[in-house]
Amino acid sequence: MPTVHHGRKEVLLKLVYYGPGLGGKTTNLEYIHGHSRPEYRGKLLTLTTESERTIFFDLLPVHLGKFKGYSIRLHVCTVPGQIAYDDTRRLILRNVDGVVFVVDSQEAALDANIQSMHNLEINLARQGMEFARVPMVVQFNKRDLTDILSPEELRRTLGLAPDLIQIPACARDGKGVFETLKSIVKECLKLVGDPARVGEGRTPSILPGRRASMFPESRPAALSEPPSSALRPPPVPRGDTGSS
Repeated sequence: MPTVHHGRKEVLLKLVYYGPGLGGKTTNLEYIHGHSRPEYRGKLLTLTTESERTIFFDLLPVHLGKFKGYSIRLHVCTVPGQIAYDDTRRLILRNVDGVVFVVDSQEAALDANIQSMHNLEINLARQGMEFARVPMVVQFNKRDLTDILSPEELRRTLGLAPDLIQIPACARDGKGVFETLKSIVKECLKLVGDPARVGEGRTPSILPGRRASMFPESRPAALSEPPSSALRPPPVPRGDTGSS
């Protein structure tokens, strides 16, 4: 639900980085914060649990320029990757404008990626948001490692829609990080149109069209059951080591 402030000529977007634990969500945000101009970024705030951190900050990305005469301000945050913190995930997703799903490209993380994708669909539905219409970008992270699946294998196994933006990355080195950020901002701005014609306050965060369905066979079960490896869908026939 992008927020438009006409007095300040500003569009505010809330972006959430979602994905499995240790997949690289935090590293993405740390890289963005560390490579942004200090005068245009807020303080990097951290909530630490026993297993990982949730971080967030505000950013005025001047490198993106103006959007029809309006500045773009971002509120960027991550969700905890562990299923045990699902209440926190739902809280952070509240009023989200766009989602970056960070895939851990390692073969050993495949089931965790699938579970997290199902969990995202469940938590969006609980807030009345349709999964296939929320602005989204998928990042294939950890492309610098050796035990990884190819982008084609990940697309097929995760059942990614062909019209969904998918970006290879190595967040630890910054490769693909700002490309991912720019892509999700562009997807969100499709909802705004001309900000001068938008009423003051929030606008719906649902794209007017609809992406091709993801996990179409498992959707009813996913919305009534917690995700598990048993929910792994069949391939759709379409044609850390650290926290990098």
